[in-house]
Amino acid sequence: MHKLEKLVENAIFASRWLLVPMFIGLALVLVIYVVKFFQDLFHIFATALSMDDANLLLAALTLVDATLVASLLVMVIISGYENFVSRLDVDVGRHNIAWLGKLDHGSLKIKLSSSIVAISAIHLLKAFMNINQISQEKLMWLVIIHLTFVVSTLLLALIDRITAHGGATKQS
Repeated sequence: MHKLEKLVENAIFASRWLLVPMFIGLALVLVIYVVKFFQDLFHIFATALSMDDANLLLAALTLVDATLVASLLVMVIISGYENFVSRLDVDVGRHNIAWLGKLDHGSLKIKLSSSIVAISAIHLLKAFMNINQISQEKLMWLVIIHLTFVVSTLLLALIDRITAHGGATKQS
């Protein structure tokens, strides 16, 4: 029976490697975002002189939005791999990646939530800049969704702070 238990435990532990194709898939999505970013950037260069300031700002916000999403993907890929699969064998000092290995699942959730709030804020700002073309109902829902993200992020941060400072009950 002990051998069977050991076999099951090893299989469960090895199952973490099933995440690797998902992380690779996210890296491929990152490639798509880079291509899309440069497509948008070239479009801005091609039309910048004919754009008014508001449209140029909207175009810039689109690039910022894509960059935030891409950064979010990198955080998830690297931190997820490190937290759930295996430590990355890279020279942290040489690559100047101070946060590598320091993002546990709690801090990763807060960083992800904060990024989602920033992305949502950009979408909300874009909506306000096109306020004449957006229905009040849609605008209301965008605000409600954004505020939901903000409140959720604040609650996650509060819970993380409480548990990090011993506020959680300790199991013996």
